[in-house]
Amino acid sequence: MRDTNSFVTVEVKTYLETGYRDPNRWGWPGSTFMEQEVNAGRILRDALINAVQQRLSGLPSLPSPPAVDLVSMTRAKVMPMVIGLFTQDERPAIMRALEASVIFLTPDNIESVLRTATWLSTSWDLANLYLLEHQAEPLSPTAPQIVGLSEETTCYLGLDYLRHWDDDGFDDYLVHEVAHIFHNCRRVTLGLSETRNQRFLLNIDYSKRETFAYACEAYSRFVSLSASRNGRRTALSKHASGRLPGEGVMNQQEYLDILAKAVDAKNGWKSISQACAPVKKSPNKFAA
Repeated sequence: MRDTNSFVTVEVKTYLETGYRDPNRWGWPGSTFMEQEVNAGRILRDALINAVQQRLSGLPSLPSPPAVDLVSMTRAKVMPMVIGLFTQDERPAIMRALEASVIFLTPDNIESVLRTATWLSTSWDLANLYLLEHQAEPLSPTAPQIVGLSEETTCYLGLDYLRHWDDDGFDDYLVHEVAHIFHNCRRVTLGLSETRNQRFLLNIDYSKRETFAYACEAYSRFVSLSASRNGRRTALSKHASGRLPGEGVMNQQEYLDILAKAVDAKNGWKSISQACAPVKKSPNKFAA
């Protein structure tokens, strides 16, 4: 008979080091599958929270960010994108969801967030995001260097965003993470009708999801900085001459090409989404 304590110790160590739990390994406390599943999640999340608290112990608290009306800020950030990408009758439902979608990780809610995130891997990523923002040691040297994360219809961001959200640069993590919601969220979730070919808010090719999010992020800044086409071209030129985002996760030249077309398009948002849509397969004319 397997030693339950030894099994749990090994599984906890693996999860804290990697964020991964092997669903095919069983030996958790409990007499039924459901009991073991519930206990596995509780034990791993407890261990994660304890590890975060230990790493933060003794570190100075970060200064509080400026007070911001989060709903108003989110609305202002994402409204241009929603108007550009969706029809007038779709926008109210989408905006209602997005206005409630942003969660900032704070000392008051971090434990609750780590306990309730849908996936254990998401909780692990968020724990590392929180630790890195507080200049604490991450759970693993290979932990992702992220400043935000999307899961279904929720965007998680660090408080550092609130200290820089109105800067003049080309980063906007909130817009980036909201853009990911569009390909993650089923239309029916928001009460919108679906078709066989349109189940999600947007059809974005899997390989171009980061390209889409980064392009939306940059384009939102171009639009915010200038209302004119020439002004957007100038912003793109300045952006292209600096350090580009997404190294290793997208084709940066393709990213610039997409933005170049967007700044000249009548609807830059549509231009971006069309450039990142799945390629339609041509019918096989030789098929029987």
